[in-house]
Amino acid sequence: MDRLDDGFYVEDDGPGIPESKRDAVLKSGYLGGDGAGIRLAIVDAVADSHGWPIRITGGEDGGVRFKFHVDDR
Repeated sequence: MDRLDDGFYVEDDGPGIPESKRDAVLKSGYLGGDGAGIRLAIVDAVADSHGWPIRITGGEDGGVRFKFHVDDR
């Protein structure tokens, strides 16, 4: 986790998420690998309950970056 001017982000250096699937991964039931397809939906629900929009981008070293904009109300 690191800071943004208006929030924070979490990033990894894994395979990333294709741009065409970035909205879908936040929906309950999305299966992109192992699991029940609810993990990122839970993260999205918690962020939404705080009024923090999530933006998904590519990471600095590949992978994916989840940006939480806490001052974007």
